[in-house]
Amino acid sequence: CLRWRHQPPLLLLRAARQSIGTQAGGLKAAKPGANSKDVSVQRALNEETLVSAAQKVKEAGRDFTYFIVVLVGIGVTGGLFYVIFKELFSSSSPNKIYGDALEKCRSHPEIIAVFGDSIKGYGEATRRGRRQHVSHIEYVKDGLKHMRLKFYIEGTESGKQGTVHVEVKENLETGRFEVRYIFVDVETYPRRTIVIEDNR
Repeated sequence: CLRWRHQPPLLLLRAARQSIGTQAGGLKAAKPGANSKDVSVQRALNEETLVSAAQKVKEAGRDFTYFIVVLVGIGVTGGLFYVIFKELFSSSSPNKIYGDALEKCRSHPEIIAVFGDSIKGYGEATRRGRRQHVSHIEYVKDGLKHMRLKFYIEGTESGKQGTVHVEVKENLETGRFEVRYIFVDVETYPRRTIVIEDNR
């Protein structure tokens, strides 16, 4: 009887030890699982970091490309504005010299008497029939720039047409072109030459 009475506590003790061992084993088994989860989370974070770095590189490259395109656009626009300004407002441009000479023709009394009012000027005809090109030639003589222009005028008098000849010379002091001569050849009968200005 005594043996039987002392055996159950031993059995209980063994069972308790086994359950504790099983729990410890379970904890030990759980640890590698937890480590694998940590590793997978770390891998995911590393992959996200690499992806975000690659996206940043792509975005930086795209931004740099846009920046270059904008710079090229600004350069081209500035060049166009420079050319337009030089052609329209510079004293050395053929268009400016043409405009000044045409105004002097319009205000000259002899030109008005021959061609009538509302005198208009035009250049050589292009292939498309437009008469906007002003014929001009630039050359250097005695170290000074010269330019010759030729254009045409007509007014309200029907059948009257004239050819305007202009020559300008660079003034070294001012850097501007000054008129050497402006004269008009009347192309219709009676043919003659009208001198608008002569500074030779």
